[in-house]
Amino acid sequence: MFARRTNWNLTTNAYTRAIEEYRREGRELLDLTASNPTTVGLRYNHEKLLQALANPQALTYEPSPKGLLSARQAIARYYAERGLQISPDDLVLTTSTSEGYSFLFRLLCDPGDTILVPTPSYPLFDFLADLQDVRLVPYELVYDHGWQTDFHSLQQAAQKSPNCKAVLAVHPNNPTGSFVKSAEASELGLLCAENELAIIADEVFLDYSLNGLCAPSFASGFGAKDESQVLTFTLSGLSKIAGLPQMKVAWIAVSGPTDGKREALSRLEVIADTYLSMNAPVQWAIPAMLEERAGIQRQLMARIQTNLAELDRQLAGQKLCNRLDVEGGWYVILRVPVTGSDEDLAIALLRRTGFLVQPGHFYDFARDGYLIVSLITPEDVFRTGMGRVLRCVAEVQ
Repeated sequence: MFARRTNWNLTTNAYTRAIEEYRREGRELLDLTASNPTTVGLRYNHEKLLQALANPQALTYEPSPKGLLSARQAIARYYAERGLQISPDDLVLTTSTSEGYSFLFRLLCDPGDTILVPTPSYPLFDFLADLQDVRLVPYELVYDHGWQTDFHSLQQAAQKSPNCKAVLAVHPNNPTGSFVKSAEASELGLLCAENELAIIADEVFLDYSLNGLCAPSFASGFGAKDESQVLTFTLSGLSKIAGLPQMKVAWIAVSGPTDGKREALSRLEVIADTYLSMNAPVQWAIPAMLEERAGIQRQLMARIQTNLAELDRQLAGQKLCNRLDVEGGWYVILRVPVTGSDEDLAIALLRRTGFLVQPGHFYDFARDGYLIVSLITPEDVFRTGMGRVLRCVAEVQ
């Protein structure tokens, strides 16, 4: 009866069962994996945001497939403040980056075609690809005094995938927190040009650079000697930029060769027109939401820096664990001794400390010995939790 594309293994894993059991016992679970900015104690300008959603113009239905011009102009101003000139005509609004991926997979791929994706990376890609009948082929990110793209792995993946249509670059990556470097972007552009591949650049965490500098964007032809040589689709949205995941605002910025860009935008407009999924009140509120991002980002960056400094302080007091370099985003990776699977360790930590961490295999780490924690966790929870987690890791050795 059901489609093969949804024939997933829905068996509850041991990690989830342990969480459910812990909660059934009525015990307090403290989360070191927080990813929802609306639940970590940030201060929002409620009055301004809610007033923006009450715009009376939203009562008139004026469908625009790519999104309201005023909303796209506001997004273009966001890029202009980063020093980039992006035309509103080159933007397509979507209700989420997930929907953006769906649009792009439909635009670029026939059933069975492939997209090259980095590993480690975010596990949602597998489900998005399945739903669009797209096959994902991994290429590796390797860690050697910092994260790097393994271009030998990428080249092999491209050569072994005759129906490959695009390379996905997550900038910065989730969960590694590593940006694509300028030299890597240039090499990626050359590889894509030679193999007639598009670039899909996920930049939802772009504004959260830990070195205080404005990170370059693929929307500007980042790294390319000739920025018009590779068709590029840059994804972003307000979920991370403004800490507003519930508003369901995202976009695709299209750049690259003039003819290819024109054709891509024409086809994307038809796809978007077919769904017309974004609601009018939110579109009219986008300028106000973007204006409010500065205050949210200041709070998040202060939290991230404070927690990272606290983590380093605690790591300096022991010898068993360390952390991998992180350049941006909200997460940090702990390297821990391998005495079993990461999942077993995460479950043991939950039962012994009451704190939740994520095992590395959730993000397709090839080996055990990695745990992921969130740097946007409230400071007091993070400080107490990391202390308990590090003590517990020492005890189970």
